[in-house]
Amino acid sequence: MLYLNAGQIAQAANCGELMGAIEKAYDLEQSGSYTMPHRIHLEHQGNTLLYMPCFLESVFGTKVLSLFPDNPKRGLPVISGLVLLNDTETGLPLAIMDGAAVTAYRTGAVSGLGIRYTAKTDSRVVGLIGAGAQGFYQVLFAGQVRELEKVLIFDHDRDKAEAVGIRIEKELSELKVKVVEAVEELVAEADLVITATPATCPVLPDQRDMLRNKSYVSIGSYKPEMRELPEALYSLLDRVLIDTEHGLDESGDLITPLEKGWISKEKIVPFGEYIKGSPAPRKDGETTLFKTVGMALFDLAVAEYIYHKALRQGLGTNLD
Repeated sequence: MLYLNAGQIAQAANCGELMGAIEKAYDLEQSGSYTMPHRIHLEHQGNTLLYMPCFLESVFGTKVLSLFPDNPKRGLPVISGLVLLNDTETGLPLAIMDGAAVTAYRTGAVSGLGIRYTAKTDSRVVGLIGAGAQGFYQVLFAGQVRELEKVLIFDHDRDKAEAVGIRIEKELSELKVKVVEAVEELVAEADLVITATPATCPVLPDQRDMLRNKSYVSIGSYKPEMRELPEALYSLLDRVLIDTEHGLDESGDLITPLEKGWISKEKIVPFGEYIKGSPAPRKDGETTLFKTVGMALFDLAVAEYIYHKALRQGLGTNLD
């Protein structure tokens, strides 16, 4: 059995190949060639345990994550966990991987693919709202599918925003980075806006004129009480693209707009179905939204890719 830590996963990861793995996972989703229950949420004293199993024909596996919001006060990450990859014929474990690293690359790859199909081809400025563990990877993958020139970052904790900005400047040196004082400043300048927060009320201004003619990617709001997006945004949308229909039961950014009638269920389109239909390029003036909550199928696709790449590169530690 192979053990892969975060650094070894980073060595194996290639952004373009990971997005290709996610696109293949969407093909599997559309064909039904997988077995996956709704992910299990267990809440305890404000903390969350996520349990996410999935079977493919080639492998099966499980991701177990803990989300402890107060961990930064202890100098610890909010997200931690493991991914276990198993042989589908024998059930024997093939690999154990750092779950936070797999999640970061999976989420970035899912968002990157969403941006490829929904954002303006001439998008040059990306705005990142939320400078947590996912922030850097969102910008990393966005830069793979659009020729970005500038990154604007907003977080209520300016130190966190500056830390992510420093990492972006170091590893993506072609991008100009600016930490802004207000969300309004970010939205006014950005072509593409990514929200990556644990917010329970909208982080974007509830102003149609400010929000229109932009592309949005929302990766927060994975629980019913969480919301990142304001009512005004939904009134601008021809459709809402979602990575998994499980999100209809999980995300406050889908549950609340449907309950309040801000958008009809007919306008909510599964992303796999959308890209299978050879979608037309984004129209001038169109406002778009891609909402992702993630699912075990994606984590398994990324873990399988990482495992085989690590074997070829001789990465990881063999455990007896």
